[in-house]
Amino acid sequence: MQRIMRSVIGIILVIAISAGIAVGTSVYIMRKNYTESQNTANPAEGGGYGFKQPARLVNYNTVAAENIDFTVAAEKAIHAVVHIKATTKSRSQQGSSRQYVDPFEYFFGFGGRGLQRQPQTRVGYGSGVIISTDGYVITNNHVVEEADEIEVTLNDGRIFTAKLIGADSTTDIALVKIEGKDFPTVPFGDSDKLKVGEWVLAVGNPFNLTSTVTAGIVSAKGRGVLTSDEDRDKVASYIQTDAAVNRGNSGGALVNTKGELIGINTLIYSETGNFTGYSFAIPVSIASKVATDLKQYGAVQRAMLGVTIKDIKNLTEAEKEKVKVTEGVYVADFAQFSSAKSAGVEAGDVITTVNDTKVKSVNELQERISRFRPGDKVRVTLDRNGTAKTLTVELRNTQGNTDLVKSKSDIAELLGAAFKELTDKQKQDLGISSGIEVTAVLNGKLKEAGINKGFIIMTANEQRITTVDDLEKIVERILRNNNEDQLLLLKGLTPPARRARYYAIDLAN
Repeated sequence: MQRIMRSVIGIILVIAISAGIAVGTSVYIMRKNYTESQNTANPAEGGGYGFKQPARLVNYNTVAAENIDFTVAAEKAIHAVVHIKATTKSRSQQGSSRQYVDPFEYFFGFGGRGLQRQPQTRVGYGSGVIISTDGYVITNNHVVEEADEIEVTLNDGRIFTAKLIGADSTTDIALVKIEGKDFPTVPFGDSDKLKVGEWVLAVGNPFNLTSTVTAGIVSAKGRGVLTSDEDRDKVASYIQTDAAVNRGNSGGALVNTKGELIGINTLIYSETGNFTGYSFAIPVSIASKVATDLKQYGAVQRAMLGVTIKDIKNLTEAEKEKVKVTEGVYVADFAQFSSAKSAGVEAGDVITTVNDTKVKSVNELQERISRFRPGDKVRVTLDRNGTAKTLTVELRNTQGNTDLVKSKSDIAELLGAAFKELTDKQKQDLGISSGIEVTAVLNGKLKEAGINKGFIIMTANEQRITTVDDLEKIVERILRNNNEDQLLLLKGLTPPARRARYYAIDLAN
């Protein structure tokens, strides 16, 4: 009996071992055939469907969306994202008295008083991000542009009056300041490391609904969006996401799942004015540099390569014949005072990297150069008829030098004059409704132009001047935009004469 049992057990073991060997062999063969099938041209063999493909990734780990914890990032961000109320008074109504001179009263002496106009105001809303514990808040330029009063409300309900430190229309970034300490902040992240498909959160105040958080993924990077011809000079290399962003979100935070700031929400693509699928944020690599310039200098220090550039896909047939690479930015021509041309760049070259970072489009090249200031040196690698060359370019401003743009605090020194607002009696005596008086002239632009003490400035660049701040804002805007022609055109008169005189002042030289 024992002999029979040992025989049965032996037979069972032999069968089990054979089955194991067979299964193992089958799995090995199947795996081998699968791997080989990735490189076979015969669809009947499966796997690659007739196309050559590498073997599938092994042990590739992914995290499903439902397993990502957004709560930590949201908690970090919502306390540092603020609501901004920007109030703009009608430009035609500004002035200390809010009055205008009735022509019947002026000529015939009826009543002896001006007529009171009701001040008109325009109120806009947006978001901002506290980036410093001492109260610096970054937002969009279009949220606070031309605002006379800026009110900031924190997530805890505290309300502050904010001061505009500076703004830049080219990047649509502005910096405002509230007084206090120990404010919550959002730490800066690295937008360069952001990947398409990565989860992000948009935090802001859409429709005045405070502390709103929406989630989405990064749909694209380096996206250029032009909403009008006026946008063509803007630095546009946006992060595109499908996180829901609506009116009021402008200036709010785009954060990664760590709660780090990687962008400032700016605009949406929509035919209705409301969110329909895509939103765009300014990368923090641009926003942080602009904010730093505004804090340190009061104006953005913008460096220029001085080149006219094209994407390779937009080249003419004649231009394509000389291009030997498939990625990069084509140099079509040069601007005046071009730093690139001085460094040896030639028309027809294709710029492929800046400081060893690839640039594949005009937007990417503009974004990369926007990080630098005049006087900085960058390594530019380019392809010239199939030959790679690396050049060192010292970046310049639009005037062809490495000088930094003057801030608002330098405006009085630049103009070389002191001003004061006109009294109601002066306006009435002169028959004008606005203007400021030049009370002193020193060495500066006004003296060079021939303007003397007592001159009344009525308009600057065709905009009415009612306060000294009006003139300073116009001059600051001219300097900030870094245009080649930094022209200030003043219209005014010198009492008792009432004939208008014009002065053209070149602020660039």
